[in-house]
Amino acid sequence: MIDFTLTPQMKMARDMLHAVMDKKVRPLCLKADQEAGYPDSFYKELMPLAQGFSLGGGGGAKKEGAAADPMAGGMKGMSLLAVVAGEELGWGDPSMALVMPGPGTGGPALAARGTPEQKEKYFAQLKGPQPHWAAYGLTEPGTGSDAAAIRTRCRKDGDHYVINGTKCYISNGARAEWTLVFATIDPALGHAGHRVFIVEKDTPGFKVGKLEDKLGFRATETAELVFEECRVPVDNLLGGEAAYDQGAKAGFKTAMEFFDTSRPLVGIMAVGIARAAYEEVVQFAHDNYLLSRPIPRYQAIKDRLAELQRKIDAARLLCWKAAWMADNGIRNTKEASMAKLYGPQVGMEVTSYAVQLMGAHGTLKGSLSEKLFRDVKVFDIFEGTHQIQQMVVARNLFERVQLSTSGEVLN
Repeated sequence: MIDFTLTPQMKMARDMLHAVMDKKVRPLCLKADQEAGYPDSFYKELMPLAQGFSLGGGGGAKKEGAAADPMAGGMKGMSLLAVVAGEELGWGDPSMALVMPGPGTGGPALAARGTPEQKEKYFAQLKGPQPHWAAYGLTEPGTGSDAAAIRTRCRKDGDHYVINGTKCYISNGARAEWTLVFATIDPALGHAGHRVFIVEKDTPGFKVGKLEDKLGFRATETAELVFEECRVPVDNLLGGEAAYDQGAKAGFKTAMEFFDTSRPLVGIMAVGIARAAYEEVVQFAHDNYLLSRPIPRYQAIKDRLAELQRKIDAARLLCWKAAWMADNGIRNTKEASMAKLYGPQVGMEVTSYAVQLMGAHGTLKGSLSEKLFRDVKVFDIFEGTHQIQQMVVARNLFERVQLSTSGEVLN
């Protein structure tokens, strides 16, 4: 039986995070958007929060009997907690999900696939009084949503692997202590050729390229990473060489497992953005329209607001279901893609209506509604576009049905 009841600890964490967003982040988020980043002092101030509550996962030991959850190192209930927190981050400033110090998007894969020695070493590098980050390097020029088509190459040379290629749009790529980098020993091998490496920031042959200037999500750092004969020790192959023996698809599985955890988070952060825009437009309607009067236009506004509230609630429940399934060890690939597909669509619909109803006021540079309108679009793109999510959902709906060349249905 599905149970979305939040524990007292979850409620406390949600309320604490909302207070931080309301009191500390919201007052700074518009300036951070304009200046493409928060001040360094703010990141240091976030350290206690980041260490106590990281959406990226950690190296904690898995409790016996706990459901598998790469994001939290196996702690049951943490996926639901993550989406509850993710909505508050989206409401406050979605950039916070990435700029918060810690393992970030690199954490889940390391927690799920890393050797004990790798987890101990690389999670430890992110601890301490100073802010530290990690990154996740999958996307390439011309290879975004199609993770199977990566072209960054790697070859073994003695006790090292040599990597050549370019990654793009990598969050925290320039300041990361280490980055999980996906490469292939041979594109012709498909998924079986994929390898994942932990590349430290000072590794010879690794350099940071350009930093991107973006439409929205501007307070986050988005970097290009370049690998030219980059030599990485064999010990930095994620999970060890045995994980890739006999054509195993460990590298590709790492990417897919990450998506099953991250896509509900992307969906719920878009829900948080939608909630913030909804609150803005409701307050604007309250201040500027006497909606209690029997005027057809006013009734249309109320009907539209009610419709948007229903969609926000539906999107939230899709994300919660995907997280609940992860916490209970149930495969959630389809549900994760449904959450990722629907949440950003609702976010774009709500922010668009907010700007439309608020008119010129909603389009002013430096207004929250205008920022939300720009921020939400990327959620429809990264972690797989909505077209990719439609393909994933369809494939999982019909994965046991095959069509013969004559059109006969075969099970």
